[in-house]
Amino acid sequence: MTELGQTDNYSLSDHIEAIIEHVGKGIIDICICDTGEVTPEFVRRYNKMGADLVEQDIEKAKEKEVRIIKKNMSCIKNEKIRHNPDMIASTIMDIICTDLKYRDKQDEQYMLINTKLQKEKKKQKSNNKVAKHKKEKEPKRVKKQSKFINKYSERIESIQTSENKRQENRRLLEKSEEKKNK
Repeated sequence: MTELGQTDNYSLSDHIEAIIEHVGKGIIDICICDTGEVTPEFVRRYNKMGADLVEQDIEKAKEKEVRIIKKNMSCIKNEKIRHNPDMIASTIMDIICTDLKYRDKQDEQYMLINTKLQKEKKKQKSNNKVAKHKKEKEPKRVKKQSKFINKYSERIESIQTSENKRQENRRLLEKSEEKKNK
C-alpha cells in the first residue's frame, strides 16, 4: 500500500527508482513483488486513509535492471493488509539457496538453510491443504477479490465516488438542520 504524503501514487518502479536515487544504482538486484489478492472492501478502508494499492508496473520495473520475483505474500492480520513474514523469509532463503552464494551446494551453511527451507515449504504446503479443506467445508460465498488496482479501478472509483456523495449529502443535511434550528 502507498503511504499518504510519502508515496502517493507510487508504482513498483517508482519505489525502486526512489531507492536508487537515495543510495545509487546497482544496490538492488532482486525485488520481491507481492501478487496477493486484496478484497475491494479492504482497499476501500485504506482509500479512506489516503492509501492505495501499489501499481505493479512489472515491465517498467524490469527496465531498472532489477530481477522481479512475483509471490503471493499478502495476509490480513488484525483487520490490516500485511505481508506474511514466513513467506518472505522462505522466498529469501530460496533466493539464497538457488541464485546467490550457494551455487555449488556443498557448503554446510547451504545445507542448513536448504533443510530449513524444505521444512518451511512442507509446512506451507500442509497449511495450504488445511486452509483449502476448511474452505471446502465452509458455505460457498461470492468472492470479490483483486490482484491489481487496475483490475478493479472502476469499482474502486465507484466506491470512492459513492462515499464522497454520501459525505456531501450528510454535510448538506447537517447544514439544513442548522438553518432550521436558527
